Amino acid sequence: MTDSGIRTGWSTRLLDKYLSGRSIDYRQIIGLFVPLLVDQIFIVGLNMVNTAMISSAGVDAVSAVNMVDSLNIFLLSIFVAVATGGTVVVAQYKGSNNPIMVSKATAGSASAVSLLALLIGIFMIAFHNPLLNVLFGSAEPAVMELARTYMIGSGLSYVGLAFVEAVCGALRGIGRSRASLALSLVMNLPYVGLNLLFINVLDMGVLGMSLSVNISRYLAAACAVYYLIKVDAELRLQIRDFFHVGLDMFKKVFGIGMPFAAEQMFFNGGKILTQIFIVSMGTYAIATNAISGALAGAMQIPANALSLTLITVVGQCMGRRDVKDAKKLTKSFVVLGSFFYVLMGLIILPLFHPLISIFNPPAEIVDDIFLIVLINTIAQIPLWSISFMIPSALRAAGDAKFTSLVSMLSMWLFRVVLGYILGIVLGMGILGVWLAMNAEWAIRGAVFIWRFAGRKWYRHKLI
Repeated sequence: MTDSGIRTGWSTRLLDKYLSGRSIDYRQIIGLFVPLLVDQIFIVGLNMVNTAMISSAGVDAVSAVNMVDSLNIFLLSIFVAVATGGTVVVAQYKGSNNPIMVSKATAGSASAVSLLALLIGIFMIAFHNPLLNVLFGSAEPAVMELARTYMIGSGLSYVGLAFVEAVCGALRGIGRSRASLALSLVMNLPYVGLNLLFINVLDMGVLGMSLSVNISRYLAAACAVYYLIKVDAELRLQIRDFFHVGLDMFKKVFGIGMPFAAEQMFFNGGKILTQIFIVSMGTYAIATNAISGALAGAMQIPANALSLTLITVVGQCMGRRDVKDAKKLTKSFVVLGSFFYVLMGLIILPLFHPLISIFNPPAEIVDDIFLIVLINTIAQIPLWSISFMIPSALRAAGDAKFTSLVSMLSMWLFRVVLGYILGIVLGMGILGVWLAMNAEWAIRGAVFIWRFAGRKWYRHKLI
């Protein structure tokens, strides 16, 4: 046997041992993971490019977009949470081989998330001024003016974004990760192209970014409707299906989604409170946090894709009531997630200066950014997977309430309070805020390991 054959046989045996189960094998898992990985690469990469493009409009524009995006991320997390409820329901019906209910769950998820987004978007637009004043009133007047423009534009785009997120979540639940990737690209590639036109060519700044986000999101929503009705023969959805969703299906979707949404509200609400700390530290501190967050997001790309894949995998396992496979694959995913963090750290840290140059940061904050990125890279290797991947598995099994309660409590008791103590009281600034976040990962990760080692998490009956 050749060296190549030996290596191939060894890798195949390893994959088969740790990433295959009785009803799913590593080829299917890789087939789910790769499109999600590409999707995450595009999303994070394009966000970094967009941050770099808006940087050309000045520090005030970067600060305004970063402030409003902290609120956008908070609200987007609610849409994604309810959409995740749809993913779990769809995955379990897929695992139980019930195609009719798969279609109903897809329509129910899309309708529920879109309605929620419409209500939130109306509220955001109507009360944008008092919301900005309460949250970020200490920001400079020029920053606040730009933030108002971006906040109204963001609110208008929520329904399009929510519909696409719900459809992508449902498609991931039935293993259509390639279709999910295609919709994501339809939403994100035009966004970058339009930003290039509106911001860099036409010099429209924050207004241009607001126009770009609306055009790209509603274009993707239109494509999602077309795919569900005309392309996917298995789902066989029609327009009226989105308006005739049974109450029982709403209960199932919201039963998983709303505890997760509540978790995300508290979790990202804590982030907003932390952002308020950071705003009080000045414009340079806001920029330091924004650029550090962009680089940290790049390191999370493979692990985020694994976490999304795990929801589908465990959801389908639990639909078949195969607890052994669910446990085995969750453990493998956690180890694989930490491995990817080592790999990403070895790639990104040596490229720190070329990467950071695309953001055009003031020279005074470059060293602070590097220190934050270095510490966070080291912390992510042992802590991120247990803190975020295990709860994905628990949630896919229907253990949503416990998972959400732990996440909410750890966020507010540790990240927010400790962040204030380290960052403000002890004067550690942005570094203190990030150290508090790493400490919170350790606390909640330990609790989730304890839960996973028990039996209660897999005894829920969702369908």
